[in-house]
Amino acid sequence: MAMLKKALILIVCSTLFFGIGRAETSRIISDLRVAAERGDAEAQFTIGGIYYTGEGVKQNYTDAVKWVRLAAEQGFSKAQYNLGEMYYKGQGVEQNYTAAAEWFTLAALQGLAEAQHNLGVSYAKGRGVVQDLSKAVKWYRLAAAQGDVKSQYNLGVSYATGAGVAKDLTEALKFYKLAAEQGHVLAQNNLGVMYARGTGVLQNYTEAAKWFRLAATQGNVKAQISLGLILEKGYGNDKNFAEALSWYRLAASQGNAIAQQKLVDLKQAKTLTGSNVLKENMVAVD
Repeated sequence: MAMLKKALILIVCSTLFFGIGRAETSRIISDLRVAAERGDAEAQFTIGGIYYTGEGVKQNYTDAVKWVRLAAEQGFSKAQYNLGEMYYKGQGVEQNYTAAAEWFTLAALQGLAEAQHNLGVSYAKGRGVVQDLSKAVKWYRLAAAQGDVKSQYNLGVSYATGAGVAKDLTEALKFYKLAAEQGHVLAQNNLGVMYARGTGVLQNYTEAAKWFRLAATQGNVKAQISLGLILEKGYGNDKNFAEALSWYRLAASQGNAIAQQKLVDLKQAKTLTGSNVLKENMVAVD
């Protein structure tokens, strides 16, 4: 029983889908199956996760759906969320956005942040529900308050564009920063854009470079180009041509035409001209 409890704790405390980290022994799986067949919702959820990941058994999405559904029907919020995910993706069951939204709703009403985020996405895209951007914002906000990084970013986009809420660049900046501080690469780039342009905040190239660098290090090509421009031109900092060139090369290696052209121009001892270089190239990712 102690091993069974340990296995259940690993699942319940997991941060990602189902959360099986390594193959379980046949004995643990057997113990879990016994508990699941007796109606234990956590055990049902765990067995479903084992079949989903194929840890210790042959991967089988259909069996995963079977066990997760049993747990979901007992009101287990994580199972409801994961069943919604499988309907959304068509894993082990025919893809059905309506069913996905229904299960996301049940889990979201219980306060599960991941489900609240996914329900927000469903409303934003009109998948399984009538498209309603204001409802999308409502669910993003609930999830964001729990620290859900994707919802924080989506709220930033919503406020920046006025989608489902009154346009408010100060609020956009706030939510982008919350997500950026958690390492969300698109939020980091967009935050850099706002500081570089002075949009919703005083223009600050040093701060812009800070956020562009974080996003660029994660491979974001737009941030790499924007950071290169700041370093090449010396906006808010001393010029650093060598480092600028290195960022252009990284962006160019990802097939970016702007960066490739920059390398050609710089090789010919030329620079891109015009006062709108930053404005043209530092583009937020919507």
